[in-house]
Amino acid sequence: MAAEAATGNERRATGDGGPVDPNRWALLTIDVQNDFVRADGPGTIAGTEALLPAMARAAAGFRTAGLPVFHLVRLYLPDGSNAERCRRASIAAGLRLVCPGSDGSQLHPTLAPPGGGVRLDERALLAGATQRVGPREWVLFKPRWGGFYATRLADELRALGVGTVAVVGANFPNCPRTTVYEASERDFDVVVVADAISRIYPRGLAECRDIGARVLDTGELLEALAALTGTAATAWPGG
Repeated sequence: MAAEAATGNERRATGDGGPVDPNRWALLTIDVQNDFVRADGPGTIAGTEALLPAMARAAAGFRTAGLPVFHLVRLYLPDGSNAERCRRASIAAGLRLVCPGSDGSQLHPTLAPPGGGVRLDERALLAGATQRVGPREWVLFKPRWGGFYATRLADELRALGVGTVAVVGANFPNCPRTTVYEASERDFDVVVVADAISRIYPRGLAECRDIGARVLDTGELLEALAALTGTAATAWPGG
């Protein structure tokens, strides 16, 4: 029965029922930064703070399983020159949103790597470098909505042998959805973690399924990882 349950989880997570290599999974967190999460942040996204526990559970599961975690972040220069076109004017006019070096630009503590004390190296990130913040955990700056646009993400994932990415973060209509489509375009299998992405809605999830993405909640994700890696989900924080 355990073997049958594991096979079912593999099929649910990958869609084809074929062999699954647990080392080929990675977690992508999208824009889980103080300015977007905190209720008093200048760019707060409604509903994101309430989903932090689910995001943290997903990250803890990947860390415990020894699987890669990539945090994708934004860093808007004060003149707005590296912001999306629709936001340049407001930032240039004085809106300080995820400004490099600010507290608001940092990863929210709930999702930050264990041990604390990690601050973003904005100079390196803005130059396109990958910042390592844990044993198998990194941060990348993304200059537009999607995590793959003009970044090293695809190369970093392929160098690690990753074939499946799970996506959590903020906020679905913009960056997570774009990242899902970009991942699919690059032939990665995609898992959308529905209860760990803010502003998600049924039609969007249906459209993700239509391009082959799998939609799981955090509990199902942890069960799938447990089946693939042999790690007991109950051993993971919050599991």
